[in-house]
Amino acid sequence: MTARPPAIAPGDVRIGVDVGSTNTDAVAVAGTRVIASVKRPTTGEVGEGIVDALGALLERLPTHREAVAAVMVGTTQFVNALVQAKDLATTGVLRIGLPSTAALPPLVDWPPRLRRAIGDVVCLCRGGHEYDGSTIAPLDREAVRRAGEQMAERGVTSVAITSVFSPLNPEHELEAAALLQDVLHGVEVTLSSDIGRIGLLERENATIVNASLRRLAASTVAALERAIESVGLSAPLFVSQNDGTVMNADYARRFPVATFASGPTNSIRGAAFLSGLSDAAVIDVGGTTADVGMLVKGFPRPAPLVVEVAGVRTNFRMPDVLSLGIGGGSVVRGPWEELRTGRPRPASDGGAAAAEPEIGPDSVGYELARKALVFGGDTLTATDLAVALGRLDLGDRALVAHVPKDFVEAAWARIQSRLAGGLDRMRTSPEPVAVVAVGGGSALVEEELPGAAKVLRVDHGEVANAVGAAMAQIGAEVDRIVHVGSAGRRAAVEEVAADAARRAVESGAREESVQIVEVEEIPISYLPGDALRVRVKAVGSLAPLVPGEGRSREGRSR
Repeated sequence: MTARPPAIAPGDVRIGVDVGSTNTDAVAVAGTRVIASVKRPTTGEVGEGIVDALGALLERLPTHREAVAAVMVGTTQFVNALVQAKDLATTGVLRIGLPSTAALPPLVDWPPRLRRAIGDVVCLCRGGHEYDGSTIAPLDREAVRRAGEQMAERGVTSVAITSVFSPLNPEHELEAAALLQDVLHGVEVTLSSDIGRIGLLERENATIVNASLRRLAASTVAALERAIESVGLSAPLFVSQNDGTVMNADYARRFPVATFASGPTNSIRGAAFLSGLSDAAVIDVGGTTADVGMLVKGFPRPAPLVVEVAGVRTNFRMPDVLSLGIGGGSVVRGPWEELRTGRPRPASDGGAAAAEPEIGPDSVGYELARKALVFGGDTLTATDLAVALGRLDLGDRALVAHVPKDFVEAAWARIQSRLAGGLDRMRTSPEPVAVVAVGGGSALVEEELPGAAKVLRVDHGEVANAVGAAMAQIGAEVDRIVHVGSAGRRAAVEEVAADAARRAVESGAREESVQIVEVEEIPISYLPGDALRVRVKAVGSLAPLVPGEGRSREGRSR
């Protein structure tokens, strides 16, 4: 007699949605179980794809939709806007630091097209603090007001304010924000003390990027909320962050920059949840790219402090992910006439068997089902290779029978070589590591991948990104320099931890569930007064969640 699955309690279900370049995935998670999942092609209008995926998921949901407690969405909308330099707000940039910092003005290292896209409105004024917390100069309030008037003339709708060493003392940023809001009524203000870490230019850049995306964030979050309402759900919206946690809709409107790289992060967290591993390598193969990341204690390994996005150096938190131009939709190039006719030239003429295949980086993306050979199209893709080798059962295998076997094997070996090279670049030890292969294109990862101790495939691995979004916790991070003083080191660290916990609650976490999961203390010898750099990460849950319930299937290819 088959045992019945546990009953689903009201409010026990969370829905995760991840919008990729090829597919939009949606899953429903109840406690530790994935109870339904769908994969739908991404549409040109992202909102339509989400509505389609949610509608299909709800049809498969074995419970009433009132049981849904939250909808978590991972989106690339904001980073795509920055990369394409479109839909960015006219942004006023105010740096507080004169007479220091004048040598390298704001936007000095930005690509010209991005400077033009945000309006290139830059102002500097006196103020800021030294590394020991003392004042460089009093805040020049009149200069701030004049900057506001200049911004008003230039049509500024969003403002980025950066003050020297504001993570140590945000006083001048807060005062300048109040002054500008008096001049620019209704303007949105982003403070660098809320965004980046220590490091003026990178922190300033991250703040400007966030400010330029505020208008788009408001419209995108509203569209996501409408999509949820249109399918009859009343659950609140949460948006994936790039550290493996999520934030509520209001927080997402304020800090859209926190979503950068949330797609790979969701996949890594989903792989941890489904496999039960807390330390491993994760290879997420989608339609366009294969993202290689490392799991450390259940969370993605963070990248170094300086991260470049669209040619802009920033220092906000990002996962350490290597993206390779290999996916299920990657275009495979070779002597096309030979592949089409099945009549390779003699080896002396450089026939197909001797040709060096090229895979990607371009991809047919969401048009895979129309353009790939196995679906009747005219483009040889990595998916066609997998079908030709019997690793996938998709479309019509007879449609790739004319592709020379030697060429298929050479192209396949090249894919494995590039994946192994990516894994080798991400490992920090010469010892082989466990690899969790996820994503719709995970069949491209061989079981005997060089550098892998074993390759695991997990149930629901094809939608691991959406699983990662659904099971994510609410999170917040604070990175600050503190002076120990007479109260002692513990009191200083606890103050930063309390701030991180408060921000987690503001992002949507239940207060009683918030935990401090990471504390990093770095003594700063060049600062007076026993200074410490303290970084604290706090997480909290919407509902209890126990990772590691997914069943792994070692060596299974299809």
